[in-house]
Amino acid sequence: MTALTLSVPTDELVADVTALLDPALDIDVVLWDGQDAPPRDRIDIVVPPYMRQGRMLARLPELECRLVQAQAIGFDGVEERLPPGIVYANAASVHETATAELAVGLMILAQRGLDRMVHSQERGEWHSFRMPGLADRRVVLLGFGGVGKAIARRLAAFEVDLVPVASRARDEDGLHVHALDELDELLPGAEILVNALPGGEETRHLIDAAVLGRLPEHALLVNVGRGPTVDTDALVEHVRRGRIRVASDVFDPEPLPEGHPLWSLDGVFISPHVGGNSGAMRPRIARLIARQAERMARGEEPENVVIRT
Repeated sequence: MTALTLSVPTDELVADVTALLDPALDIDVVLWDGQDAPPRDRIDIVVPPYMRQGRMLARLPELECRLVQAQAIGFDGVEERLPPGIVYANAASVHETATAELAVGLMILAQRGLDRMVHSQERGEWHSFRMPGLADRRVVLLGFGGVGKAIARRLAAFEVDLVPVASRARDEDGLHVHALDELDELLPGAEILVNALPGGEETRHLIDAAVLGRLPEHALLVNVGRGPTVDTDALVEHVRRGRIRVASDVFDPEPLPEGHPLWSLDGVFISPHVGGNSGAMRPRIARLIARQAERMARGEEPENVVIRT
């Protein structure tokens, strides 16, 4: 039986994945980061670099490949870059916990004024002040997939009034999930709007001037979904007027350019797209890659498949 060949982009992943693989299975792990020509004519599973997969996707026509295993959850814009016959899987199960952790952290930072405390400490000044906090606040959560559910589980401990919103209404995980077409009537009571939606044309600029305008004064927008889901120009206008506060991990454009208004406006906290990039990522991505390789070596279907070309 021919060995299954798996490529990973770093020496670290070579070591981590190799240590996890069942030695009874014939799986060959090779190093390839997509910068140069592929090391084999056939690589059954290709793992691109984290957050930098464009060059590798462009090289896929140069080899025979069965599966591209991404290291990120999002996959907007990927399908049109894949050659025919490729299966693409995302990294569901790897980043949800860390992204939810950051989302709650951004909420606490903004709702308790932690950034103000840091600045006061830098100046050696003692200032006591009252902030809204999280308890008893109404949180409208856009998106109830893996990340959204992980956020919801963590917010339960903070005694918030949680209102999940997804593409369709349903009862799930002990919560009533509202349909997206109900959003307009939910926004006026949303003290915090959390975006955990995926990217793509269906969600592009979903949070626009009209949506922002329906939020109450001084509401907080937390974005751990995708940057283009928010109309950045509309956001800047609302922040500049002092209507909306923002604590965001993703932006459009990204990286946020030098001199962009969001860098200097009051009421904005910027996190540089690090939602899933915690210490939990390394062991979790290694386990996912090893699991995929073992499944395919046994003739089973891969998990997390989101695109088939």
